[in-house]
Amino acid sequence: MTADLFIPCFIDQFYPQTAHSVVRILEYAGVTVRYNPEQTCCGQPAFNSGHWREARGLALKFLHDFSDADTIVSPSASCTAYIRNYYHRLTDHDQKLQEKFSTLKNSIYELSDFLVNILEKDDFGAEFPYRVTWHDACSALREYGIREEPRILLRKVRRLTLAEMADTETCCGFGGTFAAKFHHISGAMTEQKVENALATGAEYIASTEASCLMNMESYIRRKGLPLKTIHLADILAQNI
Repeated sequence: MTADLFIPCFIDQFYPQTAHSVVRILEYAGVTVRYNPEQTCCGQPAFNSGHWREARGLALKFLHDFSDADTIVSPSASCTAYIRNYYHRLTDHDQKLQEKFSTLKNSIYELSDFLVNILEKDDFGAEFPYRVTWHDACSALREYGIREEPRILLRKVRRLTLAEMADTETCCGFGGTFAAKFHHISGAMTEQKVENALATGAEYIASTEASCLMNMESYIRRKGLPLKTIHLADILAQNI
């Protein structure tokens, strides 16, 4: 199988090692990975901020950049869910674009969903001797609809202890521009999330979303807390 890789902005700019982890995981699973260096943002920040004209331009570019892709995999449920659920609003006046979108919508997958449900592979020989708690990002849970897939993968990681935190499905407080526009509310939500993680005795908070991890990491660093953040892909790629 051949799959095109879509790397979201946050990972491209702040966590490039996660992108490399995804490539190693997919190749380990027997997938031939293609990467189009012309790809950019999916447009979600612009869309969520009400700048639909700019979002439409980025959506058109995405459709063009991945026009010949049969399968697209991304290490972000947020970006993938946005493309699946909202691109139709940006292309609804153009029949040809709607047809392109309909084809693409059924071809793009978040990483854990792709590994567990498409490839039917959940063991990558990873070893991670730490206590880990899982953050169900809002977009992953509510927009994309994944919950068990990341946990299935983590349970196969050797020496990893998975400790569920209280209110795991509660938002971390990021929400894109929400964190900037409503800083005090966002900060209180982040504090609650991190405190719930600390209560498990975990050494790491893991998630599918680099943006959530970055938000929580900034709080953890400011407070000097004994906790780290890590993307699911970086755990799975430990021994590859």
